Amino acid sequence: MNSATISADVIAYTSLPGEARELLDKKIKKVLITLTKKYADYEFFGRTSQGDHIECALRAPEHALRIALLLKTGVKSLNISFVKNKTKVKHFVEHGIRLAIGIAGLSRIDAANGIIDGEAIYISGRALKMQSTSDKEKVIIKRTMFFRSNEPEVQDKMDAIVALLDKIIARSSAKQCEVVYYRLLGMNEREISTTLNRYQSTISQHSTAAGWHAIEKAVEYFEKTIR
Repeated sequence: MNSATISADVIAYTSLPGEARELLDKKIKKVLITLTKKYADYEFFGRTSQGDHIECALRAPEHALRIALLLKTGVKSLNISFVKNKTKVKHFVEHGIRLAIGIAGLSRIDAANGIIDGEAIYISGRALKMQSTSDKEKVIIKRTMFFRSNEPEVQDKMDAIVALLDKIIARSSAKQCEVVYYRLLGMNEREISTTLNRYQSTISQHSTAAGWHAIEKAVEYFEKTIR
């Protein structure tokens, strides 16, 4: 039986000002708490290490893409435009995090002891490590979202979808990502309007500009296809 993992790291984490890192750390913890509650029935476990690394695992692989996008949009919803003049930080503002989804077997998810073990975490971890830019002088980022599976047909099909979603999210602003984040949690525009204390028309504009309908279709297809 397949499970799912997500391995992720924050882009340009060490280049962020201390205040921005503090806000980011709080945001990631908040997102992981939300995911732990929402996916408790599927043994969801999420953790951070070394400040900039995130690992998640759960027993229901069909939810992996939605969770990956919740992590991505949750981080990108932070508005730290005041440091855009720094090249590496511009990459953070555009992409937020780099992540890889792994769909394969997992022998163990032990939240109490902080253990995730099995093929899924190995393949997502390897995919992420291959994209590392931490030790490079000149950073060129072409993609920040990846899909890995031991099934070739699933691998090719879903990696293409994930790559397209990557481009959509990269072009979205912090406010647009914030709206997409709440849409991914299942909230409608009226509920988001109340939560964020903004006009519903503004929420609708952000949702449309971010390409929510395309994102929703891709996530629904993933959830129907992956098992």
